[in-house]
Amino acid sequence: MIANRTILCFASGYDAPPTSKHHVMHRLAERNVVLWVNYHASRTPTASAADARAVLGKLRRIAGGLRTVRPGLHVLTPFALPLPTQPWARALNRRLLLAQIRSALRRVQRGPLQVWSFAPDVGYLLNDLRAERSLYYCVDDFASFSGYDRQQVLRDERELIARCDLVVTTSQPLQDAKAPLHPRTVLVPHGVDWEHFAAAVRQDLPEPPELAAIPRPRLGFFGLLRDWVDLDLLAAAARERRDWHFVLLGEAQQSLAAWRAVPNLHFLGRKPYADLPAYCRAFDVGLIPFAVNDLTRSVNPIKLREYLAAGLPVVSTPMPEVQRVAEELAGSVARASRPCVAGASCPCSGEHGQDARATHGQDAHATHGRDAHATPAAPPPVRLADSPPALIAAVEAFLREDRDDPSARLHRSESMRPDGWAARVDRIGELLMGDASSNAPGSEPGCRGCKG
Repeated sequence: MIANRTILCFASGYDAPPTSKHHVMHRLAERNVVLWVNYHASRTPTASAADARAVLGKLRRIAGGLRTVRPGLHVLTPFALPLPTQPWARALNRRLLLAQIRSALRRVQRGPLQVWSFAPDVGYLLNDLRAERSLYYCVDDFASFSGYDRQQVLRDERELIARCDLVVTTSQPLQDAKAPLHPRTVLVPHGVDWEHFAAAVRQDLPEPPELAAIPRPRLGFFGLLRDWVDLDLLAAAARERRDWHFVLLGEAQQSLAAWRAVPNLHFLGRKPYADLPAYCRAFDVGLIPFAVNDLTRSVNPIKLREYLAAGLPVVSTPMPEVQRVAEELAGSVARASRPCVAGASCPCSGEHGQDARATHGQDAHATHGRDAHATPAAPPPVRLADSPPALIAAVEAFLREDRDDPSARLHRSESMRPDGWAARVDRIGELLMGDASSNAPGSEPGCRGCKG
């Protein structure tokens, strides 16, 4: 693991709900100093009320100066002009940002400097920062966000990639798009805060009081309620199944008036990260109802693994990365659900069972036949749905299967245990520092799905 460095992190607001960038930086802060720069010059604000509130919040954080939010992690919100297409603003921002960042580094830097950018458009700063290593951590197709200038983002992103030592992507579509731009581009899927979310199945967490008046089954969602969430899909399913209750947790940046009129759609607002396992314990299904478009086709939703770690079955719209994980997990469940029924006489059983399976049972079970090992396949932990009828059918299947198998939640949670953030961050650190033993794609034990 990287240690004794100062990590300069360019990312969106630290005070937003925890995402991959938070988990990565929290891990790095255990052995390094992290200076998180709230970078907000990627998009020109509109005249909307939501943007006005965001600008006021940023001005307050700018006035607050450098702050320490946890041991080893400091947050700076620098002043910069959010005019990404204007050359004069870019030149001014370069001088403003470098002055503010250097001032903060003089106070907190310990050891060599590294740059880890989750923002796509800070390449114009890298030459002046003189970092030991620079990394672009690409988690979204930023050019497809509404309000962004697509061509400007793509130009800025290419500039950043050209100046980095390593590019990390989090989904196969992002890997396919960025790999031609840099020879050292690696796919490292999101991890999960497994210990945190597994509490939903391992601890007797009290039910949040807000849910007391909401009957089960409860179909849950947590995350930002932005234009990529298909609320019309949920509303159509809710009108069809009045006995189901759709509970959505998260801050909305749009009017919800049209959907609040649906009596079994419940919008409860943003909840503390610490409380999410208790909500998951009180849900019956986790939902990822993203509209499928250019933006979401590249998304690897962090909540997919969080739901599963909490034991929830997941119904999602058919995004490529969710489909890949669903197929991978379905295969793992199917393999794990084929215990031998031939009894103690089978060489697959007993002390040397693993070796015996490798030599005779993996394919044809030559000694006593394939049928002796056959058992019904376990239900998949993730189902895809692209319409209200498909969503309803997927939820019905999960409700029925979980009723018949009380251990299903525990099995789903256990399936996420290998995907903790520690293995992800350690893998990236080895690649960034040029560890020769880690150059083979996906070679790091415990980093399931890593490719480069």
